Amino acid sequence: MTYGIVHHFKGGTREQFEAVTAKVDPPDGSLVLGETFEASGPAEDGWVVVGLFESRQAWERFRDETLLPGFREVGAAGFSGPPDEISFDAVNVKHRLD
Repeated sequence: MTYGIVHHFKGGTREQFEAVTAKVDPPDGSLVLGETFEASGPAEDGWVVVGLFESRQAWERFRDETLLPGFREVGAAGFSGPPDEISFDAVNVKHRLD
């Protein structure tokens, strides 16, 4: 089942997001293994990242093997703390192909 994650980094910036993604995303700009959708952008009080993964297991594998080590490697150049997180089983997933 598709699994969704929403991260809200209070006070987060585009520069911090880009520092992290430079470490954890494929260099060609493609999605990470198991991810089917990603969107991010500024929010009123920080930065938001939304991701859809093939399954909860795919998300946990990316989180544990890639994302968390990437956060540690980036250190102070990345986000100043953990995000507020909402996770959900995505039962209604739609895509528009333009």
